[in-house]
Amino acid sequence: MAPVSVVATVLNEIEDIEALVTSLLGQTLAPAEIVIVDGGSNDGTWERLSAAKDKYAGLIPIRDESCNLKRSPGPIARGRNVAISTASSDVIACADAGCTYQSDWLARLTAPILEGRAEYALGGSRLDPDNRTLWDIASAPFLGIKLTDEQRDKSVTARSMAFRKPLWSRVGGFPETAFLGEDTLFDVAIRKVSAPAFVEKAKAFYHPRNSFRSALRQLASYARNDGVLGIRPARFARNAARCLVEALAVVALARTPWPLVVVLALETYFAFRLDWRGLRGESVRVLAARWLFSLIVPWVVTWNQVLGTWQKSAPVNRQNIEGTPES
Repeated sequence: MAPVSVVATVLNEIEDIEALVTSLLGQTLAPAEIVIVDGGSNDGTWERLSAAKDKYAGLIPIRDESCNLKRSPGPIARGRNVAISTASSDVIACADAGCTYQSDWLARLTAPILEGRAEYALGGSRLDPDNRTLWDIASAPFLGIKLTDEQRDKSVTARSMAFRKPLWSRVGGFPETAFLGEDTLFDVAIRKVSAPAFVEKAKAFYHPRNSFRSALRQLASYARNDGVLGIRPARFARNAARCLVEALAVVALARTPWPLVVVLALETYFAFRLDWRGLRGESVRVLAARWLFSLIVPWVVTWNQVLGTWQKSAPVNRQNIEGTPES
């Protein structure tokens, strides 16, 4: 069987680095190597990686401060490219900080490639069922995250992605001009030459530990970046239409409440349509938080995508301001 290298990038991930490394080292399909690029952490992440290298021969930590927003417009993409360039295997699997991986993740994700059925595979991501907050659940579908393994997933994320290294080279690697959305742009480039395999039960276990504020900030960052890159116009149109209809329904209250009643019924549908099965058994508090977050989504998305389109500047990542970790 062909060897597989796993790559990841980190910056100030002291709380998550040990769990990431441990889960990658515990795979049933042992990776030939795990290449992790640190963009210049100052919170102890690099020291943890260096210490782990002495314990695990297959771990290759690289400190490269050019993989940082202060020195590159696309630090995450640059970090991935540095890691992939270093990797010795023909098959590459991408993982991400803030995630952990079940023991059969690598075997499942790379099976279509190793069996010759595909050159590119996507696994998606889900919330860790044992480590999630109220607002993680409330915001999940709007941030492209599933609640269960059983949910069908065709989302694009480098939290769980695999490909042959020559394919990566053929499309020019991850685009280092994009701050966020580099995996989406990479996917667009690859699909011009190779169709992806969507792998079941190969999701990354993601634990963002969001509060209401941080979930909104993440949603806003994604939307603003869409505006900067000029992508997902259909998503923008849908959300702008929802804002317009909601505003008209409120204005119509002066004459009749029925338009608002209809709008709120539709908003309830939008809140739960993607993952209602995964919410069975959840408390009223969780369901209320999801409904509230969903109601806010179109306004946050529309405003920030317009802002990104107009200003053409990427949202600031707090990890890259004086090394402050994202919270």
